[in-house]
Amino acid sequence: MRRERSGLGPDWHVGGELAARYAAGTAAESDAWSLEKHVEACGACAAAVSSAVRAGPETGPLLAGIRAAVLERAVQEPRESVGSRAYAGDPEAHESAASPAYADTGTAARTGADTGIGTSTRTGTGTGSGTSTTTSTGAGTTGVPPRLSRAARVVWAAGPALRGAWLVALVVVALGAVALSYGAGLGASVRPLLLVTAPVLPLAGVALSYGLHADPLYEIATSTPSGGLRLLLTRAAAVLTVSVPALTLAGAVLPVAAGGPGAAAWLLPGLALTVAALALGSFVGGRRGAAAVGAAWLAFVVAPATAGGPAGAALMAGASPYFAGPAVQSGWAAGAAACALLLAARRRSFDHLETP
Repeated sequence: MRRERSGLGPDWHVGGELAARYAAGTAAESDAWSLEKHVEACGACAAAVSSAVRAGPETGPLLAGIRAAVLERAVQEPRESVGSRAYAGDPEAHESAASPAYADTGTAARTGADTGIGTSTRTGTGTGSGTSTTTSTGAGTTGVPPRLSRAARVVWAAGPALRGAWLVALVVVALGAVALSYGAGLGASVRPLLLVTAPVLPLAGVALSYGLHADPLYEIATSTPSGGLRLLLTRAAAVLTVSVPALTLAGAVLPVAAGGPGAAAWLLPGLALTVAALALGSFVGGRRGAAAVGAAWLAFVVAPATAGGPAGAALMAGASPYFAGPAVQSGWAAGAAACALLLAARRRSFDHLETP
């Protein structure tokens, strides 16, 4: 249904009929996506949908059983922990088990679960500690606030690559190129080596950002309205946002080789490889797609470029045909555009889980 709010125009909310169809699994796919996205920010509609799901003949008993199991586990775990210490002869464990504050744990757990309140405070009088107060917030034991700012959510959605070994490898390559050029005295011979290496680094970052083997929350993320291709492109953009300035700046500070490509000559090849890996990943999975594109780059670009020698003027002469000139750069741009069109045509494939 639609409601009018003063000064804000029409505001869509979930009606009872749509909530019932969603709970029964008969809502259209577009309606289900709209509902799932809306309830992320609307608590009233989330409560209405939750009530409809709990009232379902199949989902209701299942959710009730899960809730009962969670509450039972929440009550038993503290008792098991104290009981094991008491069995080992810890006198403090006996006092904890006998204290009113500890005995009230089950009540506090049940009260918090029943009311759904994010913050609860329990006060009890122990046998030797006076008054004890326990406060729990919606952040839980993880220390992560229940509501993150938009900027924090975007950074977190950037994916595993920016929080793992790939970021370290990127820094090592960029700083290593500068160190080899100026510290080891290799001079201008390092730039062609960086040019043939740089395009595969974003490729590796994208492969480590999304997919069954890269993201421990892959199944959950894929099932959300913000998952699939949208999340994949968000993480790919985050990888490019980090790698493009770092590698281009590293190339810019390296000594210029006579007649060689510029520091930004790798950008279009790198973009083409990244988009090609995404498009191929829609058929075979992200990791396999990135591995195939990376292997093709090594076979058809790196190997011929290094055939005359792995460093110096020979490497520059071998790498220049793949980077230098308007015709070559236009070819990479056309390849990137073609892969982007294929990716758009295959966008629905990212709504399904990858196979191992």
